[in-house]
Amino acid sequence: MNAIKAAGKNYLIIGSLIFGMLFGAGNLIFPVHLGQLAGSHWLAATGGFLLSGVFLPLFALLAISITHANGLYELALPNGKRFALIFLMLVQIVIGPLCATPRTATVPYTIGIAPYLKPQIQGWGLLIYTGLFFLVVYYCATREGKITEIIGKVLNPIFLVMLFVIFLLAFIHPLGATSTPQPTPEYLAHAFSNGFIQGYNTIDALAALVFGVTIITAVRQMGYQSQQSVSLATTKGGLIGILGIGVLYIGLIWLGTMSRHHFKIAENGGTTLNQIAHYYMGDFGNALLLTLTTITCMTTAMGLVVAFAQDFHYRFPQISYKAFLRGSCLLSFIVANIGLDQIVTWSKPVLMFLYPLAIVLILLGICSPLFKGSPAIYRCATWITVIPALFDMVNNFPPVLRDTGISQALISFADRFFPLYQLGFSWLPFMVVGIVIGCLLEYGRRKSLK
Repeated sequence: MNAIKAAGKNYLIIGSLIFGMLFGAGNLIFPVHLGQLAGSHWLAATGGFLLSGVFLPLFALLAISITHANGLYELALPNGKRFALIFLMLVQIVIGPLCATPRTATVPYTIGIAPYLKPQIQGWGLLIYTGLFFLVVYYCATREGKITEIIGKVLNPIFLVMLFVIFLLAFIHPLGATSTPQPTPEYLAHAFSNGFIQGYNTIDALAALVFGVTIITAVRQMGYQSQQSVSLATTKGGLIGILGIGVLYIGLIWLGTMSRHHFKIAENGGTTLNQIAHYYMGDFGNALLLTLTTITCMTTAMGLVVAFAQDFHYRFPQISYKAFLRGSCLLSFIVANIGLDQIVTWSKPVLMFLYPLAIVLILLGICSPLFKGSPAIYRCATWITVIPALFDMVNNFPPVLRDTGISQALISFADRFFPLYQLGFSWLPFMVVGIVIGCLLEYGRRKSLK
């Protein structure tokens, strides 16, 4: 009985680690926005969102555990050292100063400050807020101590309690029926696939690949040594953490759908979340939401800039750790000032390129014991998937790039010859073909050795 209780406690600890690692700024705004867009088709959209935003990160942890990788670089190494390094740098830049880290500053600003500023001073407001935000982040990231741990253990739970209070109030006094809001055109026929693509914006699968080794190390430190026990503990603990995130996602999507009865579709979910908080809790709700999101997003930002600086300093030791830390904070500050909507718009094509490659690595990592990690299978599947991923990136360019003659020619070609292209899933048949070709090559190689 004591052993069962101890195991259960370990699973809860693992689950809380995974929850804390994955739940950040983007996890708040994108589910709410998805609910507004999907309308009455919110359940189908939720299914797709949960698959890419919840289960893919769990699969990423399993892939790292099964392959004994020390992170994304080792997981991608069967494709060659150059590919592994370039892919690692691209992912780190995306989950760092290009997208995720700037979002940690723009999300609380959009939620709690922007609605109260006149349009003509929005730029100055964002500049001042993000400047102060990243100065504090840099100061805390360079100081030893338990400030991040204290904030994580005290303020993050308060923030989650506030969210559940809003869910409870919405359950008692609903904003409206979820069956009546009209879906936007793209969600009328393809709610599931669009929900899946929307889950890319959380960047959680990429984050899990980068930070997954931290979780696996923690699991092994709890006494799980064999590969089977590590994978089993990671799965059980991961399911607990994933369940928590999934519940929040469902609640936020549900809120976003109901909000259509009172609020028009906003440019981002941050605006809608602020409107919902004010609807149920007034100005107090807005002030509390701003305070808690600022502090919790700040802790997320600290983790991101530290991870970025550590990884790049390890790869390029001739440049100091603090230099990378300053560079990450400065670049994040600059990118943050283009605004949340622009960050989302410009990061989407990059995510449409990186995510298919990450999915291939995750699936191959999980299945690697079946083919003994054959480089031939890895390289065929990955490099063939690069082709549709590039075309998917072009299809999701911002209008200023998408409307050019070259982009339109590429989109027209892919739309004609690539299955599932308009759904954003053209990588799927290419990946399958790549795996089949790789298996045939590996079979021929092994047969020639006999």
